[in-house]
Amino acid sequence: MRMEVIFLGTGTSHGVPMIACECAVCTSADPRDRRMRASIHVVMDGLRIQVDAAPEFRLQCVREKVTRIDQFILTHGHADHVVGMDDLRRFCDLRDGVALPVFSTDEGISRILAIYPYAILERAVSKGYAAFQLQLLPKVLEFAEGTIASTLLPHGGVNTLGLVFTERSSGAKFAYYTDCKRVPAAAVALARGADVVVLDGLRPAAHPTHMNIAEALAAAAEIGASQTFLTHLTHAVRHADETAMLPPGVRFAYDGLRLKVG
Repeated sequence: MRMEVIFLGTGTSHGVPMIACECAVCTSADPRDRRMRASIHVVMDGLRIQVDAAPEFRLQCVREKVTRIDQFILTHGHADHVVGMDDLRRFCDLRDGVALPVFSTDEGISRILAIYPYAILERAVSKGYAAFQLQLLPKVLEFAEGTIASTLLPHGGVNTLGLVFTERSSGAKFAYYTDCKRVPAAAVALARGADVVVLDGLRPAAHPTHMNIAEALAAAAEIGASQTFLTHLTHAVRHADETAMLPPGVRFAYDGLRLKVG
């Protein structure tokens, strides 16, 4: 079995189209220019891992027919990644109310505790309610189906979890580094050998807490994967126009993109 990655969203905290904007990207007819907030769904040998829950999480799951989640990882506690977690209640129902394992950093867990105190339970209080079993994500999370290795990425005043998935049966390796200003040496080393790498590549212009496209391309070259995708894109990126400027092996991700890895 080959690992599958589904891009539920590839946009920033503003989303695209952005409120009260009539720029060429926000009015584009190209469906690749319509971006919900960034998150992915990874399937390793049948194990289903959801990374982040955007404000549009319910809509993303319905659109992509996500019918089960076994593990949830929150990369960091910013609103565009955490505020969709209430919609995990449906996946708790599908587990007969048993709490969903939720992994994050200290910062991410503190944000979940602040927003969802009613959901920190071993079992949901009733059908239709969420229940989260909170755990710090270790350096390597082991499952029968594969491993998830983690590293910290600088993102302004917080650290984001960078994730590297390795499927046991196929050996497929996938790295997901969203929301970061740079990729430290330890994170570069962890991602080397990955079949596919996803990097934060916000926009052409510089930003204080995200990599811009040039910085993302430099990180991609250092990691050296055969396929790299840029995500967390603003309305400064028009898919058709900007793609022509990318080097071989690098592409922009888009909502609904599905990859078979390995």
